[in-house]
Amino acid sequence: MKGGTRETMTSVKNHPILARIHSDLGIPSDYQEKTGLPFYQEVELSSLVVAQLDGAGRPLVLTAAATAAWGALRTAACGEGVDLQPFSGFRSYVYQQGIIAGKLAKGIAIADILRSLAAPGFSEHHTGEAIDITTVGCPPGEEEFEKTSAYQWLVANAGKFGFTESFPRSNPHNLVYEPWHWKFSSK
Repeated sequence: MKGGTRETMTSVKNHPILARIHSDLGIPSDYQEKTGLPFYQEVELSSLVVAQLDGAGRPLVLTAAATAAWGALRTAACGEGVDLQPFSGFRSYVYQQGIIAGKLAKGIAIADILRSLAAPGFSEHHTGEAIDITTVGCPPGEEEFEKTSAYQWLVANAGKFGFTESFPRSNPHNLVYEPWHWKFSSK
């Protein structure tokens, strides 16, 4: 589905869980129109596998295809002396809701939150094919990742493994620059 189509917007409005989540969080009804982000159906949990443990020892899960591609990409990087560390993979709608609710509880305005986090239903993480990456010595989810050799390696090589950087500078969705966020596609 393409973002912004009537079919996509209708599917979100008709999704009872997302309708409640969006209402509870105060997500504007024109969110999809303004961002142009496509709707992502949450992947079936049975199709997810543990890709590896994150830095805190928690299982990071992706689809089987994304896990295989991530393993190959990480092995290739390691072979060239580049250490890639994942810190986020699959997220459910409810998990995404929890992240946003936590920020709201800290007094951050929903408009500010939605510049750096996609609303539930619009995050590539729901597909089980998005992964957030950092490297040793770089805090997770920070723009400074772009200055690392790990990021430079990803820019030069990630495409060979089916990964693309989703939110470069000046992206059409008006989301913050996320050099750490990469999406797998087998197409």
